[in-house]
Amino acid sequence: MTNVKLMQGNEACTLGALTAGMDFYAGYPITPSTEVAEMCAVELPKTGGRFIQMEDEIGSIAAIIGAALTGRKAMTATSGPGFSLMQENIGYAALTEVPIVIINVQRVGPSTGMPTSPAQSDVMQARWGTHGDHPVVVLAPGNVKECFDLTIKAFNISEEYRVPVIVLTDEVIGHMREKVVLPDPASVKIVNRSKPETRTGYKPYEADPDGGVPLMASFGEGYRYHVTGLFHDETGFPSNKGENAAASIKRLMRKVEKAEPDIRDYFTENTDDCDVLVVAFGSSAMSSLSAVRQARAKGVKAGLFRPKTIWPFPETVLDELSKRVKRIIVAEMNMGQLVLEIQRIVACRAPVESLTKVNGELFRPEEVLEAIMGGKR
Repeated sequence: MTNVKLMQGNEACTLGALTAGMDFYAGYPITPSTEVAEMCAVELPKTGGRFIQMEDEIGSIAAIIGAALTGRKAMTATSGPGFSLMQENIGYAALTEVPIVIINVQRVGPSTGMPTSPAQSDVMQARWGTHGDHPVVVLAPGNVKECFDLTIKAFNISEEYRVPVIVLTDEVIGHMREKVVLPDPASVKIVNRSKPETRTGYKPYEADPDGGVPLMASFGEGYRYHVTGLFHDETGFPSNKGENAAASIKRLMRKVEKAEPDIRDYFTENTDDCDVLVVAFGSSAMSSLSAVRQARAKGVKAGLFRPKTIWPFPETVLDELSKRVKRIIVAEMNMGQLVLEIQRIVACRAPVESLTKVNGELFRPEEVLEAIMGGKR
């Protein structure tokens, strides 16, 4: 049985999290993500879940890591300044393999910036914000329904691969309202972490070295094991052996790399025969799609590639597309972040042009159209 609702992107993220089984939320209110916390505060107690408003974003992510270790499906939501504060503990969750989900509703920065205006300038921070090499998955919804779908997917990925997952939206995606057709909850695929069947001989970080994911016991169920941000051996206790550190970080990276074909998600339109390919994500992709359709009406073979998975980037798909196009335009609301990854992947097979906007306003379709037309109307 389906259900039709008019809702915001932030509400859809929250409903997706609840559908996925999220039963613990800790966060600190920050524009433009506050609706997520507000809805969690109302809805979680109805199903036996827990909501707590923390003193800041450092406490928020620490709390959801702790909750996840006890078996909870845990989430927080924030925006730029708060996301910056979370970075050290994102690294902690990556190394200790604790599944958590973070909603980052981007706004203009740096610093306090423009709290009520959209931006897409956390792309690189989402991937590399914490220090050291580390695994992370970043999903980017392009409409309200995808806020629902990709938040569920974020929980499923996090639980299956024991990795932090970031849902990267922006002020426009988070606040715009659309009609959403929600699926029957019974039809939604839900993934839960794999747990050990016995306490005998349990090692919390024992896994196939070729990207394996360890079984995860919950604190409070009779298992006793050590969790540390130091490099550790299979028992969880610290180890300073260089070969152990190298093997650990390689396994952490491989588990996401191997899963990329399953994690990968993207949208395309008119890419089979396009000469000009526009790459855009989130709210920038809405204007870009309109521009591509207008260009087609003018006789220009334009197409759109919209990654829903930003990290790991679906590079094999873009690699194939780049072999048959003449130009690539990357439209993003920052000074040029995703374009760097596109340039690396395309590797000079086609010229890559950067179209940026950093004034807190959405791209207008005509701005993208002008770039597609090469300045010619």
